[in-house]
Amino acid sequence: MPEPTATTTLESLRARVLRWITDDPDPASREELYRLLDELPASHPELADRFSGRLTFGTAGLRGPVRAGPAGMNRAVVRAAAAGLVSWLDGKGAAGPVVIGFDARYGSTDFAEETARVVTGSGRRALLMPRPLPTPVLAHAVRALDAVAGVMVTASHNPPADNGYKVYLGAALGGPRGAGAQIVSPVDAEIESAIEKLGPLSKIKLGEAGERLGESIVESYLDGVAAVVDPHNPKALSVVATPMHGVGGATLRDAMVRAGFAAPPLVAEQAEPDPDFPTVAFPNPEEPGAMDLLIALARRTGADLAIALDPDADRCAVAIEDAKGWRGLRGDELGILLADHLIRRGRGGTYATTIVSSSMLRALCEARGVAYEETLTGFKWIVRAADDLAFGYEEAIGYCVAPGHVRDKDGVSAALLTCELAAGLRAQLHNLPDRLDELAREFGVHATSQLSVRVDDLREIADAMARLRANPPKTLLDDPITEHVDLRPEADVVTLRTTNARVVVRPSGTEPKLKAYLEFVEPVADDDIPAARERAAACLEALRTETAAALGL
Repeated sequence: MPEPTATTTLESLRARVLRWITDDPDPASREELYRLLDELPASHPELADRFSGRLTFGTAGLRGPVRAGPAGMNRAVVRAAAAGLVSWLDGKGAAGPVVIGFDARYGSTDFAEETARVVTGSGRRALLMPRPLPTPVLAHAVRALDAVAGVMVTASHNPPADNGYKVYLGAALGGPRGAGAQIVSPVDAEIESAIEKLGPLSKIKLGEAGERLGESIVESYLDGVAAVVDPHNPKALSVVATPMHGVGGATLRDAMVRAGFAAPPLVAEQAEPDPDFPTVAFPNPEEPGAMDLLIALARRTGADLAIALDPDADRCAVAIEDAKGWRGLRGDELGILLADHLIRRGRGGTYATTIVSSSMLRALCEARGVAYEETLTGFKWIVRAADDLAFGYEEAIGYCVAPGHVRDKDGVSAALLTCELAAGLRAQLHNLPDRLDELAREFGVHATSQLSVRVDDLREIADAMARLRANPPKTLLDDPITEHVDLRPEADVVTLRTTNARVVVRPSGTEPKLKAYLEFVEPVADDDIPAARERAAACLEALRTETAAALGL
């Protein structure tokens, strides 16, 4: 058989694009593709990329650039995802409404309304959130409204060009641990299978626009997050905050006032939703420079605390001033602070984190006599760790501080609990750095960091994992490996431990990255915490070098 020529390749692509256009329900998307067809052959790389395959539905739902074609977020792809979801719900015989939330990114409102029309067309009630709101409000609404499922249109902290589609389950299908939580396998594969079995999009029945919920659902959420804070605890605290051009600003301010704190000034340049995210290179509080404007505001105002939400407000970052100046807390640091605070308050139950988070939570729970669980990476697993879950966190600045209210990470309630802790310490003439020192004295300095490598070819990740498995190091920092755990086939994760060091290696679940999570524990000698931190930091850098060598990077 002869090899295809450039001409036949172009014609084959043109035919695929035209077939897609005939079934695309969005006139704007059709026009976008017609323009690219007119620009062939110059537009061949762009069209080939858009038609390289359909966005697949995973446990994180869908996520990709807003653009026409099967490899983008658009009304056609969203219609198929919604139809696959309701088909799966019907197949499970699960009754009840679907509640739909959305943020302020490009396309979010349209994608939410498209989902609602598919849901009503299937004979179910579609309950649309009243306006662009944080993801935790949607997660709460799934529980509060006894919905069979929830959809959140958001790309969280992805680049401005992206959007996404998360699915949550209610109690009927999620069970006690998964009521109001994101889906887990095999649900994602079953929904993907239902999507693949769909016929032409034009045959999907569409109904009315759905029912707009009133502000009472927001009030219900605010009441619950405000209840995280003890009304009798101190509230005197100076806080500044930023929603990072996302939808969390007003919700955070309302929640803080309801809990008894002063409304925090917001970074003016980032206070209102803006899908272009103009003041940050990447709308993620963990990225270098992302909190620069916030910290500048904290310095100008003499604030005690600076809080950053990511754009859909399900994650929370905190910056503090210590002896060296203002700095952001690592996710592990804030996670331990919040867990310790809740234990001191007497909250019983299970405290959970992931295999890549700091081992300090395990030590804390053992010392305090409370239950501890460790899960695979992802909040979908953390919230399913135990029936009596009291608190869960992951190192990627995600915290679940009120599992009975929001069965997911929630940046707003985490911010309120952080304010309660900081205000209580301030009333005693202490601060968060003092509490971190106190914990270090008891448990040692737990220094954590990451080695993250972005690749263009996913085979590079597979090759690095294969090298590590074929020839794992016998020592780390000259100490013998005491534990070597390979979680295949359950998960593509390798863990290596020594007495004081730990390395966890896994491919990223959402980006073309290989990640190694590093930890070194340094005991505090002679009450010299700065010296212990310096030793731990040096060991962590050496561990980074050894890990890179073991991966062949």
